[in-house]
Parts: sequence; structure tokens; C-alpha cells
Amino acid sequence: MKILKKDKVMVIAGRDKGKQGEVLAAFPADNKIVVEGVNIAKRHSKPSQLNPKGGIVEITKPIDVSKVMVIDPVSGKPARVGYKLNAKGKKERIYKVSKFKNTKVKKDIKKADIKGGKK
Repeated sequence: MKILKKDKVMVIAGRDKGKQGEVLAAFPADNKIVVEGVNIAKRHSKPSQLNPKGGIVEITKPIDVSKVMVIDPVSGKPARVGYKLNAKGKKERIYKVSKFKNTKVKKDIKKADIKGGKK
């Protein structure tokens, strides 16, 4: 899975097609991500000590990775992501539209962030 937490993505399929948002969590085992403002569902909650009134709560549900594309920071267009080794042998992330190099790779992000940020 080449989409990481804090990437800016655009939805390319489904009822939220065309919406853009930031990746809040990534679940590589399920091949799903949670995108801010996309795939919102309503949950009815009973009154509890945390929420004494109860009521209808909106939550963001995961969406399949195949339904989104990363937005290229240079051109602002949806792009595919690839990896190349630089002269020092370090992995670089490359956006296929503009050939922009981004050195942020999975190793730079904490393991908890990749699993979904459960704390």
C-alpha cells in the first residue's frame, strides 16, 4: 500500500467521488484508509456518562485504497506513486505526474501511525 498517513488524497470512485481530504489512518492489512470528510456514517448512541444526551453521531468509516489517488503536491492533480533508489541507496517516493521526489517513506513514520494510530 503506497498511501500513507497525512497524505492528501482524492476519491475517484463511489458516492464521494471528487472529494479531497487528508488520510487520518491507514490499515494495510485490510487495504483500507480513513479519509477526513469522506464516507461519513450516522450512528445512534444511547445516553452514557460521556454523552448524557445520547443522539445521532457522525463517524468517518474506512474506504478502500483502490478508490483514492494521492494528490501531487506540485501540480495538484491525482497521481500514482512509485519508489526509486537515490545515489546513496535511500528509497525516495516519486509522484508519476510531475516526477517530484519526496523522501518521506514508510520507515520515517512510526509503526503506530501506519496501523491506524491506536494508542
